[in-house]
Parts: sequence; C-alpha cells; structure tokens
Amino acid sequence: MEAELTMPVQLDADLLQTIAAIRDVDDAYLQRAQQRLDSLTKPLGSLGQLETVAAQYVAWREEDPPRICRKAVYVFAGDHGITDEGVSAYPREVTPQMVQNFLNGGAAINVLARQTGSDVVVVDVGVDTEFDRTSPLLHRKVRRGTRNFAREAAMTPEELNAAIRVGMQLAEQASAEGRTLIALGEMGIGNTSSASAITSALTGGPVSGLTGLGTGIQQERREHKAAVIEKALRLHFGDYRSIKPEPLEVLRCVGGLEIAAITGAVLGAAAHRIAVVIDGFICTAGAAVACAIAPNVRSGIIAGHLSQEPGHRVLLASMGVKPVLQLDMRLGEGTGAVLTFPLVEAAVRIYNEMATFQSAGVSEASKG
Repeated sequence: MEAELTMPVQLDADLLQTIAAIRDVDDAYLQRAQQRLDSLTKPLGSLGQLETVAAQYVAWREEDPPRICRKAVYVFAGDHGITDEGVSAYPREVTPQMVQNFLNGGAAINVLARQTGSDVVVVDVGVDTEFDRTSPLLHRKVRRGTRNFAREAAMTPEELNAAIRVGMQLAEQASAEGRTLIALGEMGIGNTSSASAITSALTGGPVSGLTGLGTGIQQERREHKAAVIEKALRLHFGDYRSIKPEPLEVLRCVGGLEIAAITGAVLGAAAHRIAVVIDGFICTAGAAVACAIAPNVRSGIIAGHLSQEPGHRVLLASMGVKPVLQLDMRLGEGTGAVLTFPLVEAAVRIYNEMATFQSAGVSEASKG
C-alpha cells in the first residue's frame, strides 16, 4: 500500500511562542541543589531516586527553598475512531461513562486524589457524546472523537493545533492558580492503539513488540491490534521505521485528541516552570512528542511509574526518563502519577528539613 503524501504540521503562532519560552534547566541551580543534598546527614546518594527527584524539582522550579503548592491531576478524555477496527475489549461508550464516574468521584483516580490531597480536573477534549453543560467538566471538545487512523488521518492540522492549545491553556491557568506540581492522566477507549503507533513511529521499534493487552484483550486480538497499527503506519508514512516521520505529523495521523492535549499541557507547564508527573503509556506518548519538538521540557518531567504495557519501557528509555514506581499498573487516568505525589513531596521535605552535618554537629565521612 502506498503511503499518503503528508506535509509537516505547522503550529499556530501562539503555540510556537509558548514553545520558544521553554528554557532548559540552569546548571547553577542543579549544582546548588546537589551540594545541599550532599551536605545532609546521610551517606552520599543513600536516598537514591528521592535525591534525584529533589534536585530535579529544585533546579526546574528555581526556588530555594522549594515549595509544592496546589497539586492537581488533569484527566483529558477523548474517543478514538480506531475502535471501529475491533482493537479494544470495551466499546467506546465506556469513555463518556467513565468521564461521568470521574465527575461523580467514584473512579480510582478520585480515590487516590483524595488520599494525596490533590484536585481532579476532568477535561473533555474529544469524547463522542454531549455532556450536560452545567456539570463540573471542563468543556474543551475539539471534535467528537478522532477519525479511524487505519483509513485516514486521525486529525486535521487545525484540529491538532486546537487540541494542543487546550493543554497549553490549562497549564497557563494552572500557573495563574499558583500550582507548582501537576499530574497528567487520560481516558479514551482505543488510546493504547494510538500510543503504540506513536511509540513505533518515534522510536522505529517493531509494532508487535510495542503493543500490549490494553484494557485486557486476549492474545488473538492483540495480534490483530498490532497488524492494524502496522498497516496504518505504512498507510501514513510508508517505511516509517527507516524515515523517522516528523513527530507532530505522527501525532496528527495516529494520535488522539486527549494525547495532543497532553502534549500541549507538557509544553505549557514547561513554559511556566511547573513540574509535571506523567502517568503511564498513553501520557508518555504525548510527553514524548513534546520532548521531540521541544527537548528542554524533559528536565521538568517526572515519570510516575512503569506501566505493564510493553511499549512504555521503550518510550521512557527513548526520552531518557527513569520511572519512580513500578507497581504493574496499566489503568491510566493519572493513577500512577498521583501515587507519585507523596514521594515528590517527601523528596522536597528531605531537601528542606533534614539537618546538615554542620548544623547537627555530625562528623562527615573521611575522604577516599
């Protein structure tokens, strides 16, 4: 099958302006943070990844002492036309049903957010239904679900820009509200197919090795799902493993509206120096696109956990990001990201409150 002729996506001027505002981490802040951690009453590096997270947070926020204020998880929801190909165990009607569950406070993400003292912000970017306009849902619908990317591009360039803008604007609002640490989550039946397609296109890895069981499909359907994704990638990009398609075009052709919003949220948060905890495979796909077009965002990303989806490990490795938790989770919603909040808070408290060798009158280790 011949590939469709595609042109690189052109981002709107305001989106480009946000990307231009993203700075890399200042090495001076990173060095000062590490010096502080090394001065605390413990063997060097003995708190492991807690120290890494503390130094990262301090350097990214450029605050000393660092603060964590008004934690929130943003759950972006959207439907996927690829479900027409029979790639999911659940019908797409589950997406709006779960959105309502979020709004009612009955989902796993609601429970974990209450446990960690975090706000839950639910955003309709592309659910294939019309919700009650009086509900607490943020109504940011770009369209009612993506197109079936096995047959045509999931989004037009205009729709992609609009979905990215949703995430960017919410990050800007988060900054205005004084939030310093946010988590990103998602809901969308069929979105692991998009995540696998994005991962394969960005990394050049084989679809068969990057496609998992999603919402719990059987092996036969997993093989069908991988075949559908492989065929779709060749439709849009031809020999995609050799040519390395342009990241935004990958997102447009095989991504999701909620994934594009996550890309925008990562970019927008980075422009405002908000630290972002990403969730699992689908969130990481959106974050990976953000890293590909604006590499400086990587320094502000904390990977909450390692999902059971096989493509997640590959995608995180390609980004150079190490997950904090490994709990064999694959739910989504932002659950793994929110579970990481207490560890980020613990890392910052260690940084702020632990005594130094000098202040405690404790002898340091001898050199050599």
